[in-house]
Amino acid sequence: MCAEEEPAGGAQGRTPGQRILLLIGSVGPLGYAPASGTVTVAVAGIPLLWALHTLPLAAYLAVTAALTAAAVVVHDAGDRILGEKDSRKLVLDEIVGFLVAMTAVPFTWQLVALGFFLERAIDIAKVFPANRIERRWPGGWGVVGDDVMAGLYALALLQLACHFAPGAVGLTAGVG
Repeated sequence: MCAEEEPAGGAQGRTPGQRILLLIGSVGPLGYAPASGTVTVAVAGIPLLWALHTLPLAAYLAVTAALTAAAVVVHDAGDRILGEKDSRKLVLDEIVGFLVAMTAVPFTWQLVALGFFLERAIDIAKVFPANRIERRWPGGWGVVGDDVMAGLYALALLQLACHFAPGAVGLTAGVG
Protein backbone atom coordinates (compact mmCIF):
# COMPACT_ATOMS: atom_id res chain seq x y z
CA MET A 1 0.00 0.00 0.00
CA CYS A 2 1.44 3.37 -0.97
CA ALA A 3 1.69 6.19 1.56
CA GLU A 4 -0.30 8.52 -0.70
CA GLU A 5 -3.25 6.11 -0.55
CA GLU A 6 -3.56 6.57 3.21
CA PRO A 7 -5.65 9.31 4.77
CA ALA A 8 -4.04 11.66 7.28
CA GLY A 9 -2.60 9.60 10.12
CA GLY A 10 -2.31 6.52 7.91
CA ALA A 11 -2.25 2.97 9.20
CA GLN A 12 -0.08 3.99 12.16
CA GLY A 13 -3.01 5.84 13.76
CA ARG A 14 -5.36 2.85 13.53
CA THR A 15 -6.20 0.39 16.25
CA PRO A 16 -5.54 -3.31 15.70
CA GLY A 17 -9.32 -3.82 15.42
CA GLN A 18 -9.56 -1.18 12.69
CA ARG A 19 -6.67 -2.77 10.78
CA ILE A 20 -8.36 -6.20 10.99
CA LEU A 21 -11.68 -4.74 9.83
CA LEU A 22 -9.98 -3.09 6.83
CA LEU A 23 -8.10 -6.32 6.06
CA ILE A 24 -11.43 -8.18 5.97
CA GLY A 25 -13.16 -5.44 3.98
CA SER A 26 -10.40 -5.30 1.40
CA VAL A 27 -10.25 -9.12 1.25
CA GLY A 28 -6.56 -8.94 2.02
CA PRO A 29 -4.64 -7.25 -0.76
CA LEU A 30 -7.43 -7.56 -3.35
CA GLY A 31 -9.01 -4.22 -2.50
CA TYR A 32 -5.78 -2.49 -3.50
CA ALA A 33 -5.58 -4.11 -6.96
CA PRO A 34 -6.52 -2.23 -10.12
CA ALA A 35 -10.17 -2.98 -10.95
CA SER A 36 -10.39 -4.24 -7.38
CA GLY A 37 -14.05 -5.29 -7.48
CA THR A 38 -13.63 -7.42 -10.57
CA VAL A 39 -10.35 -8.89 -9.35
CA THR A 40 -11.92 -9.74 -5.99
CA VAL A 41 -14.84 -11.62 -7.55
CA ALA A 42 -12.48 -13.50 -9.88
CA VAL A 43 -9.88 -14.38 -7.24
CA ALA A 44 -12.07 -14.85 -4.14
CA GLY A 45 -15.73 -14.90 -5.21
CA ILE A 46 -15.52 -17.71 -7.74
CA PRO A 47 -13.55 -20.04 -5.43
CA LEU A 48 -16.00 -19.24 -2.60
CA LEU A 49 -18.92 -20.09 -4.89
CA TRP A 50 -17.20 -23.35 -5.83
CA ALA A 51 -16.84 -24.18 -2.12
CA LEU A 52 -20.49 -23.32 -1.40
CA HIS A 53 -22.27 -24.67 -4.47
CA THR A 54 -22.90 -28.14 -3.03
CA LEU A 55 -24.63 -26.79 0.08
CA PRO A 56 -28.39 -27.14 0.36
CA LEU A 57 -30.12 -23.95 -0.77
CA ALA A 58 -31.08 -22.97 2.80
CA ALA A 59 -27.45 -23.19 3.92
CA TYR A 60 -26.24 -21.26 0.86
CA LEU A 61 -28.80 -18.53 1.60
CA ALA A 62 -27.75 -18.45 5.27
CA VAL A 63 -24.08 -18.02 4.34
CA THR A 64 -24.95 -15.35 1.78
CA ALA A 65 -27.17 -13.51 4.28
CA ALA A 66 -24.47 -13.64 6.96
CA LEU A 67 -21.84 -12.38 4.53
CA THR A 68 -24.24 -9.62 3.43
CA ALA A 69 -24.82 -8.50 7.03
CA ALA A 70 -21.08 -8.60 7.71
CA ALA A 71 -20.41 -6.57 4.56
CA VAL A 72 -22.87 -3.87 5.66
CA VAL A 73 -21.08 -3.53 9.00
CA VAL A 74 -17.58 -3.70 7.49
CA HIS A 75 -18.34 -1.16 4.76
CA ASP A 76 -20.05 1.22 7.17
CA ALA A 77 -17.18 1.16 9.66
CA GLY A 78 -14.48 0.88 7.00
CA ASP A 79 -15.66 3.96 5.13
CA ARG A 80 -15.62 5.92 8.39
CA ILE A 81 -12.08 4.72 9.17
CA LEU A 82 -10.87 5.57 5.67
CA GLY A 83 -12.79 8.84 5.50
CA GLU A 84 -14.36 7.82 2.18
CA LYS A 85 -17.81 6.94 0.90
CA ASP A 86 -17.96 3.54 -0.85
CA SER A 87 -14.18 3.18 -0.77
CA ARG A 88 -12.78 1.24 -3.71
CA LYS A 89 -10.46 -0.47 -1.22
CA LEU A 90 -13.40 -2.22 0.46
CA VAL A 91 -14.62 -5.02 -1.78
CA LEU A 92 -16.57 -7.44 0.39
CA ASP A 93 -19.76 -6.09 -1.23
CA GLU A 94 -18.59 -7.35 -4.62
CA ILE A 95 -18.48 -10.94 -3.37
CA VAL A 96 -21.97 -10.54 -1.91
CA GLY A 97 -23.35 -9.35 -5.26
CA PHE A 98 -21.81 -12.32 -7.05
CA LEU A 99 -23.14 -14.85 -4.52
CA VAL A 100 -26.62 -13.34 -4.87
CA ALA A 101 -26.34 -13.65 -8.66
CA MET A 102 -25.46 -17.33 -8.38
CA THR A 103 -28.21 -18.27 -5.89
CA ALA A 104 -29.96 -21.50 -6.96
CA VAL A 105 -28.14 -21.41 -10.31
CA PRO A 106 -26.79 -24.81 -11.40
CA PHE A 107 -23.01 -24.92 -11.22
CA THR A 108 -21.51 -25.08 -14.68
CA TRP A 109 -18.43 -23.16 -15.70
CA GLN A 110 -20.45 -21.50 -18.47
CA LEU A 111 -22.97 -20.19 -15.91
CA VAL A 112 -20.21 -19.12 -13.53
CA ALA A 113 -18.53 -17.13 -16.31
CA LEU A 114 -21.82 -15.66 -17.49
CA GLY A 115 -22.83 -14.81 -13.92
CA PHE A 116 -19.45 -13.17 -13.32
CA PHE A 117 -19.69 -10.95 -16.39
CA LEU A 118 -23.39 -10.12 -15.96
CA GLU A 119 -23.11 -9.19 -12.29
CA ARG A 120 -19.97 -7.10 -12.83
CA ALA A 121 -21.47 -5.26 -15.83
CA ILE A 122 -24.76 -4.57 -14.07
CA ASP A 123 -22.97 -3.46 -10.89
CA ILE A 124 -20.70 -1.11 -12.81
CA ALA A 125 -23.63 0.31 -14.83
CA LYS A 126 -25.65 0.91 -11.62
CA VAL A 127 -28.92 -0.11 -13.27
CA PHE A 128 -32.00 1.41 -11.62
CA PRO A 129 -32.79 1.17 -8.72
CA ALA A 130 -29.20 0.31 -7.71
CA ASN A 131 -28.12 3.87 -8.43
CA ARG A 132 -30.75 5.22 -6.03
CA ILE A 133 -30.01 2.60 -3.38
CA GLU A 134 -26.34 3.54 -3.42
CA ARG A 135 -27.11 7.27 -3.10
CA ARG A 136 -30.06 7.21 -0.70
CA TRP A 137 -29.50 4.34 1.71
CA PRO A 138 -27.18 5.22 4.59
CA GLY A 139 -23.61 3.97 4.97
CA GLY A 140 -22.96 0.28 4.44
CA TRP A 141 -26.61 -0.37 3.54
CA GLY A 142 -26.28 1.68 0.34
CA VAL A 143 -22.83 0.33 -0.48
CA VAL A 144 -23.94 -3.30 -0.21
CA GLY A 145 -27.54 -2.74 -1.36
CA ASP A 146 -26.54 -1.72 -4.87
CA ASP A 147 -24.48 -4.92 -5.23
CA VAL A 148 -27.38 -7.04 -4.00
CA MET A 149 -29.59 -5.35 -6.62
CA ALA A 150 -27.02 -6.05 -9.35
CA GLY A 151 -26.91 -9.66 -8.16
CA LEU A 152 -30.69 -9.96 -8.36
CA TYR A 153 -30.74 -8.63 -11.92
CA ALA A 154 -27.96 -11.03 -12.92
CA LEU A 155 -29.79 -13.89 -11.19
CA ALA A 156 -32.94 -13.19 -13.23
CA LEU A 157 -30.92 -13.19 -16.46
CA LEU A 158 -29.13 -16.41 -15.49
CA GLN A 159 -32.45 -18.12 -14.76
CA LEU A 160 -33.71 -17.02 -18.18
CA ALA A 161 -30.56 -18.44 -19.79
CA CYS A 162 -31.08 -21.75 -17.95
CA HIS A 163 -34.67 -21.92 -19.13
CA PHE A 164 -34.33 -20.72 -22.73
CA ALA A 165 -30.77 -21.76 -23.65
CA PRO A 166 -29.77 -24.64 -21.38
CA GLY A 167 -27.28 -26.10 -23.85
CA ALA A 168 -25.46 -22.78 -24.21
CA VAL A 169 -24.88 -22.60 -20.46
CA GLY A 170 -23.69 -26.18 -20.04
CA LEU A 171 -26.98 -27.79 -19.04
CA THR A 172 -28.61 -30.76 -20.66
CA ALA A 173 -31.78 -29.72 -22.50
CA GLY A 174 -34.77 -29.79 -20.20
CA VAL A 175 -32.68 -29.32 -17.01
CA GLY A 176 -32.85 -26.12 -14.96
